[in-house]
Amino acid sequence: MNQQRIWSWMAALLTGAMVLAACGGAPPAQAPTPPPATPTTAAAATAAPATAATAAPAPTEAPAARPGRGEGDTLRILYWQAPTILNTHLAVGTKDVEASRLVLEPLAAIDPEGNFVPLLAEEIPTVENGGVAQDFTSITWKLRKDVQWSDGAPFTAADVVFTYNYCADPKTACTSVAAFRGIKSVEALDDYTVKITWQAANSYPYQVFTSARGAILQKAQFEKCVGEAASTAADCQAANLAPIGTGPYKVVEFKPGDVVIYEINELYRDPERPFFKRVELKGGGDAPSAARAVLQAGEVDWAWNLQVEAAVLQQLANQGGQGILVTYNTANVERLLINFTNPDPALGEERGQLSQPHPFLTDLNVRRALALAIDRKAIAEQLYGPAGYPTCTLLWYPPFAESVADIFKGCDQDIAEANRLLDEAGWTRGPDGVRVKDGRRLSLLFQTNVNTLRQKTQELIKANWAEIGVETELKSVDGSVFFGSDPGNPDNIGHFFADIQMYTTGATEPDPTSHLCGWISSAASQKENEWRGTNNMRWQNAEYDALCDQLRKELDPARRVEIARQMDALIVSDVAMIPLVARPRVAGASKDLKGYNPSGWDAELWDVANWYK
Repeated sequence: MNQQRIWSWMAALLTGAMVLAACGGAPPAQAPTPPPATPTTAAAATAAPATAATAAPAPTEAPAARPGRGEGDTLRILYWQAPTILNTHLAVGTKDVEASRLVLEPLAAIDPEGNFVPLLAEEIPTVENGGVAQDFTSITWKLRKDVQWSDGAPFTAADVVFTYNYCADPKTACTSVAAFRGIKSVEALDDYTVKITWQAANSYPYQVFTSARGAILQKAQFEKCVGEAASTAADCQAANLAPIGTGPYKVVEFKPGDVVIYEINELYRDPERPFFKRVELKGGGDAPSAARAVLQAGEVDWAWNLQVEAAVLQQLANQGGQGILVTYNTANVERLLINFTNPDPALGEERGQLSQPHPFLTDLNVRRALALAIDRKAIAEQLYGPAGYPTCTLLWYPPFAESVADIFKGCDQDIAEANRLLDEAGWTRGPDGVRVKDGRRLSLLFQTNVNTLRQKTQELIKANWAEIGVETELKSVDGSVFFGSDPGNPDNIGHFFADIQMYTTGATEPDPTSHLCGWISSAASQKENEWRGTNNMRWQNAEYDALCDQLRKELDPARRVEIARQMDALIVSDVAMIPLVARPRVAGASKDLKGYNPSGWDAELWDVANWYK
């Protein structure tokens, strides 16, 4: 089989990225590894979205010029959403996954081109090297023998097996659970060899222990934290805030919702890295203030996710003089999520439970009307500019889509049809123009996090919905709370105690299986799983569940693409979500920062050990 082809569309995706401004001089993080043997040959590469394309950051300096370990002082990083937990597997928000990545590592990372980069593994398993079984029922990882945890203990296969057992227990309520589905067993063949056996042939055997959600936990630190204790036991809560890791840094201070201070892990396996002695990851504020901090004031070296109105951001970049914009492609889509359960506070403990269906969002006509009323083009053009494309699909990149035109078909705003659907559903306009049915007003609580761009998006959508007689109350929650991981936090995306919520998410690896299968019925976010289920809409669809099963088992690449498209189409046609804007990501870097190579298929800080000045 052609092992290269499955990744070929990734190159198309990356070269199809738009860039607001020139990317900084970012040498490659590490030499890309050869593409792994894969069980399938993907569909032939397709054309990237037909927009202005820019190349990925190009090397500007020979690696030999890179200074050595600890020669730099403090790396200042700003996330306008503050981290609240450092255990990747219990994290709800991206900022938590990012903050933990300086400490916790997977067996392999994924670089911007979609290549696997071995971290804790000696090499990437392939069919050719015998690491992937010929029938794709197992994958065997050989671990590096020179890795130590930051407390001096050796890293071994027992830690990998433990991490599986930790998340395989449903009472642990891992948010990364989708990566663990379909596993029959994980066993240590010896201290440095781990074999994962699948329940059936797996076309993507790299789904677990890789990329942003694949962090390995230290067995010695977490072995008493399996099950409910993961979130309730005092020692486990302490471990969640200060995990022992193998990464380039170790945590020396963490104030949840505020700041994380890291220092070099003296036992890190690369004697030449990292360059910075210390890292300060500060959280809070908002995206515009983060942009000003890095582009104008020069207060920080890196600012994450500058989700700022395009015109404002470009002005800051042009006039700031202290930093540059760094853009890179992702699979992210800004989207609305529909709550299929009743968020009424009067329900008490039953609020948001599957036993309590939503009083009117379970009506497909209502959901379709809400989607049809939205002017996606206006949102994309007025607010995102060249930093986003209007879309009515979630899989907006090759091979699932071939052009920008492909991702915006049949979802132009149609107020007349939206009104017709609501009339047909029995919703009539009251004296104030708001529709009413059986004494209930068609009124929505629409929440997102505090962000100027998102709040302006809310305003546009509220105006769109007013045109069809829908009353909308807007709610904005601090980003650290909205994306927080505390099971007692009623305002986070897992609880989803509103009718509609909006945020960005997308596949975190080239294969979309784990992302798409995160929305199956059994993954519903409920109090029984600490509100950490990935399906926070609580959408129940047997046809979609069956497609997920098919996708996991299918080995033919063309058929896999077709199944993924069907799942995407079903989400859209059943209006479980309303895709709005396809979004490459924009970060900011100080002009003298070098070495970064952000990947849309991994944490943004995946290669922080290579950063330097």
